[in-house]
This record gives sequence, structure tokens and C-alpha cells, in this order.
Amino acid sequence: MPDWTYHPFRRIAATLLGERRSQLAALRLLAKVGSLPGGGRIVACGLGHRHPPRRLAGRVAGVSVHVRLGAVVPPKVAHDAIRALPLLGAGVIEIGPVHPEDVPTVRKAVAGRRIPVIARASPEARAAVAQHVDAVVAGDFVHPHTISQAAQALADPSTVVMATTATLIREGPGWFARVIDAATPAGGKPHRAWVWGALLGVGMIVAGLAAVAITLGPLLLWYDRDYLGVSAVDHHLAHFLQHDRISLAGTMIAIGVLYTGLSQGIRRGHLWAREALSASGWLGFPTLFYFVGTGFVDVLHLAATVTLFPFFLLATRRRGGRRRTPLPDGPERQRRRALVGQLLLVITGLGIAVGGAVVSVVGLTTVFVPSDLTYLHTTGQALQAANPRLLPFIAHDRAGFGGALISAGVGIALLSAWGWRRGESWVWWTLTLAAISGFGCALTVHGEIGYTDLGHLAPAYAGLALTIVALALARPYLCARRPIP
Repeated sequence: MPDWTYHPFRRIAATLLGERRSQLAALRLLAKVGSLPGGGRIVACGLGHRHPPRRLAGRVAGVSVHVRLGAVVPPKVAHDAIRALPLLGAGVIEIGPVHPEDVPTVRKAVAGRRIPVIARASPEARAAVAQHVDAVVAGDFVHPHTISQAAQALADPSTVVMATTATLIREGPGWFARVIDAATPAGGKPHRAWVWGALLGVGMIVAGLAAVAITLGPLLLWYDRDYLGVSAVDHHLAHFLQHDRISLAGTMIAIGVLYTGLSQGIRRGHLWAREALSASGWLGFPTLFYFVGTGFVDVLHLAATVTLFPFFLLATRRRGGRRRTPLPDGPERQRRRALVGQLLLVITGLGIAVGGAVVSVVGLTTVFVPSDLTYLHTTGQALQAANPRLLPFIAHDRAGFGGALISAGVGIALLSAWGWRRGESWVWWTLTLAAISGFGCALTVHGEIGYTDLGHLAPAYAGLALTIVALALARPYLCARRPIP
């Protein structure tokens, strides 16, 4: 997995070299976020997301570590490095060189540490610093220059691999996760959980297509008409309902595409794929209970959720599966361009999730934004007076769309953050097809009904533009072909 934080975070490694004091802010920020409640998990998931196999555990200078992988840092940045780098995958931190005047700094830095810290000290400082660290070393560890060299070195149970400042400058802090991934052995049998994930994805796609067919056909089903007490609605209002429901249907199809793609990741043995599916689903399925706030129960929505939820549980209940050996990173220029694309897609996914949260709040409170009422040529009070059940009915569609956006956005962000590996073309196609269905449905229906307010559509246009650029930059990297044996 390339490190999409490479460009901003190469400053961290430069800071470790002491090139510019201002660049230390990035490392301090990472350490600060990691110290907040839940912040460590956010950093670890977003930037590291590592699952080191047991074979990478061992002992460093007589001290047990969960992974024989670490970093060498100077005393002046040890405090922040000890709190930040473990979140990215480091299993041990070496502070060095330590001289007598550095001992107070080391003592403060190691307080409250969560992983072993060793020190490389001068003869004059060894006795003093030994009281504060887990071990004092005099020898040297392996300092590889490439990911493959590091992975090969870790194959020896007695070898410890340490990232130097030069390595962090060149590779970025994602180096830890990439080494762990490369050092994890391939092989094994695919677990059948991927089948349930694929069925879940296909079920979501079918549900989304059915929603499109209903919206373009009768629009109101029998339970809709019974709830509203009418057999039809005003032509202009019908268009507005169509725009909400087609947008929701497109997002459902996009989620289905994401889940189908992630099921392939599960099939290939990627633990992150299961966790991405789990995170997206646990945020998406509970939005069924939005009806508590809107007061309207959509029978088909309820039926689809009840039908698909068992598939979701079966798809995420177990880990394991077959892995393929990852391809080398390839040409540096290609990798750098892919990193930019990865960053753009993570930003897009997070933006969609935040937008979904906003839409959910609007749906559960005011129901409309100003541009909605401008399009409808009416007010919320007038609609309420015309039919007291009309606002709860519209609110359900609006809030449900927001919930779907949250689920889709999280899925996109995690797939982009965790799945960026050279040659994994399924990642590129999953994101491409999800973008086509999600953005395509939303923008098309807005154009068809004449709801073209630029302020209203600006987030969608921005997301589409970022996605197109990101996929174009990443395609050569993600879709690189494996050499024929």
C-alpha cells in the first residue's frame, strides 16, 4: 500500500534529520491526535492499518516485540516519535545517539510509552540512560533501502529491521505498513465469507435498480398512497420526489459495487477489506431507524434491510483467506502520481460521508434546504398545510439518502486508504463503477427535472472532478499487469 501521506509527511522524516524546526509540527500533530480518545485508532486505520503476522514477532535486544520493525530517531524528536510512529506500524523505537546531556530528554520522552524503546548510547551515557529505556544496544540492526529488502530481512526470525531517517524521507511513514504487507506470506484458501459479501453487494445493486424502476414508473406504491391519503401528487412535486429517490438509488448501487469489490478483497485474504466492509455496513444499516425521527416506514426499505443484513453479518464474521504476493512499487513517477490520486479519493470519500451526515440532519429536522423550496416554488408551511404527512414522507427519502451517502463515503475512503497496491486493478474498477453509478444517477436526474442550482450541485461536481483526476492518475499503478511466469 503506497503512503498517500508521502508528500505532506516526508517533512516528518526531514524533521528527524533536523533540517527545519517548523516541520516538526506535522509529527507533533500526529502524536497529539493519537493521544486523544479514539485518535490512535483513527491514525492507525487511516495511515497504517497493519495486521502483522505472528511470524514477525520476536525479540530486540532481549525485549519482546510484536513486530521486528522499528525506526531510529534522535533524542530531540523522540517524545513525538514514540507516540506517533507505533500507530503507523513500528514495533520498537531506537533513540540514538544518546550522550550524557540527552538523558533528561530521553527520560521525559519514554514516559508512558506503549512499545519498547531502546537506546544507542555513548559509553558515558549508558549507565544513566539504561534506567529509563528497555535496553541499551551497542550493535547495529538491518537498515534496508527498499521494501523488498526489508521484507526479505524479516524472513530471518533473528533479524530486526529499522527505518533510518533517510528511509522515512524517501518512503514516508507508510513504509511500516508496506513492509508488513510485503512480509506477510501469500497462499492459503479463500474463505467463503467473500461469497456472502458478493451476494450482499449484488443484493444492494438489485435493490437500487428496483428503486430506479419504481421511481420512473408508478413512483408511489400502495403503502405510499395509503400513508399520504392520495393516489397521485403534483407534477412538480413528483419531479422533486424523483430527484431524491433516484439519487438514493444511485448511491445504493454504488454501495453495492463497493461491497462486491470489497468481497474480492476478502477473497484475496486482505483483512482490511473485511474491516472496510464492516465499517461501512455498521454505519449504513442502522439508518433504517431514521423512521423513528420521520414517522414514515418504507416497507420495501425495511424488507431489503432485513433480507440483506444476514449476508452482511456472514460476510464480516471471520477473517482469513488467500493472499497474493504484492507487486513491487514500479516506476517512481508512476507511484508518486498514484499517491496524489489516492489522497484525492480519500478526501472525496470523507467529503461524501460528511455530506451524508449533513443531509441526514437536514432530513430529520428542516427537511428542505433553500434551493429545494426555490425549485418547488413553495414553503414548508404551505406543504404542511396541504398535507400534514407530506413532510415526514419527504423527510424519510432525504434522511435515507444521507445515511446511504455516509455508508458509501466511508467505504470509498477506506478502500482508497487501505487498498492502494500496484496491480490491484479490482480496486480501480470498483471505484470507477461506484463513481459512475453514484454521480451519474444524481447529476442525470437533476438535469432531467431542471433542478440545476449550481450551489446545490457544487459538492457533486467537485466530487466528480476529484474522482476523475484521481482515477486517471492512479490507473497505471493500480492496473499494472503482473508479469507472465
